[in-house]
Amino acid sequence: MIKISSFFTIFLFFFLSSFGQQPIIQNIASRNNLSLNGKWNYIIDPYENGFYDYRREAFDQSKSKVGGYYDDKRSVDKSELIEYNFDKSPTLKVPADWNSQEERLSLYEGTVWYRKLFMAKPLTGKRYVIYFAAANYESHVYLNGKKLGMHKGGFTPFQFEVTDLLKAGENSLVVKVDNTRKKDEVPTINTDWWNYGGITRDVFLAELPDTYIHDYKVQLAKGNANFIDGFVQLNGITKSQKVTINIPEIALSFSVNTDEKGYADIKQAVKKLTYWSPENPKLYQVKISSETDEVNDKIGFRTIETKGKDILLNGKSVFLRGISLHDENPLIPGRPRSEGDLRMLLTWAKELNCNFVRLAHYPHNEEMVRLADEMGLLVWAEVPVYWTIAWENPDTYNNAQNQLSDLITRDKNRASVIIWSVGNETPLSDPRNKFMGNLVDRARSLDNTRLVSAALELHRDGNKVIVDDVLGEKLDLASFNEYAGWYWGGTPKEITKYYFDIKYQKPVVITEFGGDALAGFHADADTKFSEEYQQALYESQFKILSSIDGLRGMTPWILVDFRSPRRPHPIYQEFWNRKGLISDTGKKKKAFFTLSDYYNKLSKSFNQKK
Repeated sequence: MIKISSFFTIFLFFFLSSFGQQPIIQNIASRNNLSLNGKWNYIIDPYENGFYDYRREAFDQSKSKVGGYYDDKRSVDKSELIEYNFDKSPTLKVPADWNSQEERLSLYEGTVWYRKLFMAKPLTGKRYVIYFAAANYESHVYLNGKKLGMHKGGFTPFQFEVTDLLKAGENSLVVKVDNTRKKDEVPTINTDWWNYGGITRDVFLAELPDTYIHDYKVQLAKGNANFIDGFVQLNGITKSQKVTINIPEIALSFSVNTDEKGYADIKQAVKKLTYWSPENPKLYQVKISSETDEVNDKIGFRTIETKGKDILLNGKSVFLRGISLHDENPLIPGRPRSEGDLRMLLTWAKELNCNFVRLAHYPHNEEMVRLADEMGLLVWAEVPVYWTIAWENPDTYNNAQNQLSDLITRDKNRASVIIWSVGNETPLSDPRNKFMGNLVDRARSLDNTRLVSAALELHRDGNKVIVDDVLGEKLDLASFNEYAGWYWGGTPKEITKYYFDIKYQKPVVITEFGGDALAGFHADADTKFSEEYQQALYESQFKILSSIDGLRGMTPWILVDFRSPRRPHPIYQEFWNRKGLISDTGKKKKAFFTLSDYYNKLSKSFNQKK
């Protein structure tokens, strides 16, 4: 009998393939890749002249299919009219956003065309895929003047097979990237982070065998720490093959046979495992070999579940000492551009005595999650269903579902990821409840081994802070944001009068609290935007939160100051959200050390209770 999760894997694979799209290749970085990172020529196109003619008809949909910038034409006749020139255009670095690289693009929202020339030597019997780790937001991709396809979503990977279009010698890859905010998209128009545009993550040309290992899951079964339960999916003509899974360190090797669709379940008892944890982030070399392909991965094995008001990691109660963070490096500035940027952020989290990070409010770089595996940090992974979106629009829901599916597909083998989050601060309504509830069901259908949650809102009645959201019935955690002492409740010393009424007998995780502080601005504890105010706010928050029965984690907002167009105050903000414990120059504020000391004491006391 096929499990529900297996059914959805097969369905998604063939549904997308039938529409010319391709589900994400698992562990693409381990393949034989040609990096297409580096300098790309670009053309700013606010009127989209390179995409539409003067009657607003798309060139790539017209009968002649000529006139678009994607043709990358050079003039060969002095009488020919060509009103663009990639060769003479300036360059942007990829991966990176455009806002932080070019002053005239700092506030730009619209279309930018990217062009990359690269050399290739395609081999007979090989297949080739161009893979984008992320581009914000809507991308149209062309190779040698032919359209490969379109993708929506600023933080999830996408790919196109180019075997039949790749030329020996020079190739022209052109990408139209548009970061315009729209009310029916995910996220919607209104956010509290900078709308960085561009090709923000790695681009590869991957070389693959004719039939290759497209996807796999090798993880512990739900509720069974001695049993591997997963699958393997092949892509190609020779779908029925023997596939061997080998974990050399524990002398484990076993084989499965794929069916006529290239699919096989993986089920295998296992002993002598060292379980992955923040204290001991053990990763095993895992080799998956078919008759035509081989993939190597580093995988950790652990279980995660809830029991009453406890979160159990490998069967033992754990307190999630966390911090929230954006996919942004304040020191560059802009989106992270290298492993070093990502490692810096997670190292700061470790200095806070964290064992947990909330990667808000969208899928972060895959490399970030792999580093969390390596460094021993549990992860809350989220999709950008943020604030109020078009709840009743079917296309909006499908967009959100696709982003969630891609996130789970990409990161399902990462031991660090323990929570899939379907959204943040979404207001109550029947359409919203249906939308969000369906996302929860979708997450569980794709992965039944992890927790599913969301950052909920709350409301107040006098001194009572009430958490009562119908969506909470479907979630594994009572997780919510609260801003006592900043957006409501008075000064830090006044918020200790508040208490919580939480309607669920579940583990409680506070997904946000905090307040702004301008690094270096010092005053008394009643003066907003001072480091002293932020520090006092944290101290008072610890007092009111410690009274919550079932409190099992928190991720204060936020590790580092980040850019936001919603924060214009000319003295304290200058378009930065200053709730970071670390400033935009890397300076640790007073509250950083306050939280670090609190987590240190909490870790010791919690371990003693266990």
